[in-house]
Amino acid sequence: MSQVVVDISVSLDGYVTGPNVGIDNGLGDGGMTLHDWVFHGNDADRAVLDASFESTGAVVQGRNLFDVIDAPNGWSDEMGYGAKPTGEVNPPIFVVTHAAPEHPRLGDRFHFVSSPAEAVEQALAVADGKDVVVMGGGQICHEVLEAGLADVLRLHLATVVLGDGTRLFPAEAAPPVGLELVECISTPAAQHLTYRIVKEK
Repeated sequence: MSQVVVDISVSLDGYVTGPNVGIDNGLGDGGMTLHDWVFHGNDADRAVLDASFESTGAVVQGRNLFDVIDAPNGWSDEMGYGAKPTGEVNPPIFVVTHAAPEHPRLGDRFHFVSSPAEAVEQALAVADGKDVVVMGGGQICHEVLEAGLADVLRLHLATVVLGDGTRLFPAEAAPPVGLELVECISTPAAQHLTYRIVKEK
């Protein structure tokens, strides 16, 4: 049965990017260190990434992240979702935006919808029993959590303090969810924390 999984890397002080985010600086200043576990991790980190990729049936992301991915210096023709080669099966991606681009560089695996709820609904319809993964950026992850659309929150807590940037949980926002820890995998690069979201009855 499909679950909606918010899956994102975060710094020890709660940021999912560093400061000065832009098209050619998608993770902000110093933000690439959030993903050291992906590119320079050990076997346990790679197993976490592979398990997430294998269980993913569809993806939801925000427009800001899409613009970074689709930019000339974004995802290459060889690399797709989950840092996997595009020759492997890549899931459909639903981008939340009010204005779809006319000519996406990366082709027709992207689908453009106007709200998080619509994105989740359409992603669930094509996930074929696998998970719908909300992968970022921080704003769309928070919106999905706040709207009660997610079943699981998976954080990759990186061993870095960024000091500024994009927060997963904005300071002015009330905590949107109750959490129950169901798995913790510890590596030198990250703490991989999986929480079940406790929904109000």
